[in-house]
Amino acid sequence: MTVLIEAQGLTKQFGSHVALDHINFSVETGRIVGLIGPNGAGKTSAMRAILGLSSYTGHLRVLDQNPRRDRAKIMRDTCFMADVDVLPSWLRVDQAIDFYAGVHSGFRRDRAQAFLAKSQISTTQRVRELSKGMKTQLHLALTMAIDAKLLVLDEPTLGLDLLARRSFYDALVNDYMDETRTILLTTHQVEEVDNLLTDVMFIAKGKIVLNVPLEELATRFVAVSVTPDALEAARAERPFYEQRAIGKRILYFEQPDLSKLTLLGEFHTPSVSDLFVAKLSGTTA
Repeated sequence: MTVLIEAQGLTKQFGSHVALDHINFSVETGRIVGLIGPNGAGKTSAMRAILGLSSYTGHLRVLDQNPRRDRAKIMRDTCFMADVDVLPSWLRVDQAIDFYAGVHSGFRRDRAQAFLAKSQISTTQRVRELSKGMKTQLHLALTMAIDAKLLVLDEPTLGLDLLARRSFYDALVNDYMDETRTILLTTHQVEEVDNLLTDVMFIAKGKIVLNVPLEELATRFVAVSVTPDALEAARAERPFYEQRAIGKRILYFEQPDLSKLTLLGEFHTPSVSDLFVAKLSGTTA
């Protein structure tokens, strides 16, 4: 696979505060990568560096370009959707379509109109007349109508209700994503993207805590439900996290010797959201 983003020793500081601390990662074509972390973890700093919007130190290549020097070239094949409204409130929906068609050669008017036809948005409405969810739908329609290799989403569903968030992610998977496109998504709403991602990167305090393909979770991590009588024996196998449950404890292990855990309790593969809590609990305490 082609590597679209490659970072080595990527660092970003604001005075004495280190937002990104010598992080290494890569993103390949055709993947949906979740950069997941709590507020203030460094997610937006990483996005801004990738998009050429802020300075940094270390090595960073995006679409085989230097983001700071070649930002115009990168943005020809990249779309970005932030967590804030960027369209003027007085603008009509059809005027927004006209604007995008005029400034981006890869914009497809028919695709934007097809996306909007699935919503309750009228092309004669002004942005100020749209609800929060409808504004997000409009931004997504305009973004997905651009033929781009890389789609960058920074907390795209922040403030939306459950139905709107589900509709948003369904549109990404069913109407946008294919093997030629790549999505890099930041969020702290981990449970929303459990079944969407192909790869997960957990970030906390500017450091990458975990970076794996989703299918690797089942072979690398295990959670064991342990009753009180087997608890000390399970703890002896050095879990990295322990969680209380009714009448038992759930212990999380990374690449354990399963033969030693077989008789101690019930096994299951932790979800992305459970693993997020387990891996970051000590880091963010």
